[in-house]
Amino acid sequence: MSRLFTPLKIGNLELKNRLVLPPMASSRAGLNGEITAPLLQFYDEKTRDGYFGVVITEHSFISENGKTNFHQISSADNSMILGLRQISDVIHHNGCPVILQLNHAGSGTKETIIGSQPIAPSAVINPSKLDLELPCELKYGDIQKIISDFTSAALRAKQAGFDGVEIHSCHGYLLNQFLSPLTNKRNDKYGGNIKGRMLIHLQVLRAIRNVVGNNFPILFRLGATDNTDGGLSLDDCITVAKELEKEGADILDISGGMCRYTAPDLEKTGYFIKQAKAVKEAVSIPVIVTGGIRTLEQAESLLNSSVSDLIGIGRPVFKDSNWMKHAMDNFGFETDYPRQI
Repeated sequence: MSRLFTPLKIGNLELKNRLVLPPMASSRAGLNGEITAPLLQFYDEKTRDGYFGVVITEHSFISENGKTNFHQISSADNSMILGLRQISDVIHHNGCPVILQLNHAGSGTKETIIGSQPIAPSAVINPSKLDLELPCELKYGDIQKIISDFTSAALRAKQAGFDGVEIHSCHGYLLNQFLSPLTNKRNDKYGGNIKGRMLIHLQVLRAIRNVVGNNFPILFRLGATDNTDGGLSLDDCITVAKELEKEGADILDISGGMCRYTAPDLEKTGYFIKQAKAVKEAVSIPVIVTGGIRTLEQAESLLNSSVSDLIGIGRPVFKDSNWMKHAMDNFGFETDYPRQI
C-alpha cells in the first residue's frame, strides 16, 4: 500500500493520509483582515474533493503591529471569530481537518502597513526582503505582550472550530528574527546562544497549551537554516526542535529561515529535504516537509526515504485547483477519494 495513504493520529486528531495543503498567501481577505467571499471560495476550491490529510491556512496576524500586508487574514480580535469559523466550516465540509497559522511580522513589515515603526528583537534591518525599515527593539514588556497575543489568537482559533494552530517561525518573520543571529543581537535572556534565542518559542508554546488544553495540536513552522554566513545553523535548529518536542509541540513543519523560500538546489525536488531529514532523525514527533515537491510519486519517495512523515504540496495546487484530482487519477494506487458528502 502507498505510504501516502496511511493514516496518522496526532493526539485526538485523525489524519486520513500524509498529504498537507500548506500555507499559501492568497491576499483575498478584507483590507483589515476580514473573511471575504473570495477567500472562502479559494479554500473551497482547493479542498473540495477532500484529498488532503490536513490543511494549514495562510498566516493570520495576531496583532495590528504584526500585520505583514494588507488583505492578510486577522486573528487579532474577538470580532474575527465568526469569520474564521466560516473558513473552518468550509474546509471541514470538504472532509479535511484544518489548522490556523498564527504569525507576527516583526520587522518584516512597514510603517505604511501597520501605522507605526516596526518592532523586532533588535534594531537591525531585516535582511529577508528588500526595502525594509530599521525597527524598534522590543522591551521586555513588549515581548510578554507578544506572547499574550499569540495565546489569545490560538484561543480564538479553537473557538472558531479549527483543529489546531501552527506558529510561524520562518521566512524572516518575528519569531524567526529571534532565532536568527542575523537579527537577534540582544544581551538579555532572549538573546545570546540558541537557548536564549529560542526562549520566546517555548514561552509561546507553554502559554498556548495552558489555554487550549492537551487535545488541541500545536504545530511550529521552523526556518531550519538561513543559508547565510553567520545565520541560523542546522545544528541550532535541531536543538530548537528537541526542546519544542519536550515542551509538547505536536508537529514540526520545516521550511526556510531568513533565506525565505530560497535554498541551494532550488530547482531540485524538495529543497528542504536535508533539513527535514535531520530534524526527523532528532525527534519522535511528526515532521512536515514542503517546497519543490511537484508529483505524488516524489511525495511517496520522500516518505519511503524517511525524510518526513507528512508532505506538503502547495504551488501546483495554488496554480490549478484540479491538480490533486488529476494527480490522484494518474498515481496508480487505489483510494476511496473523492470523499462522498
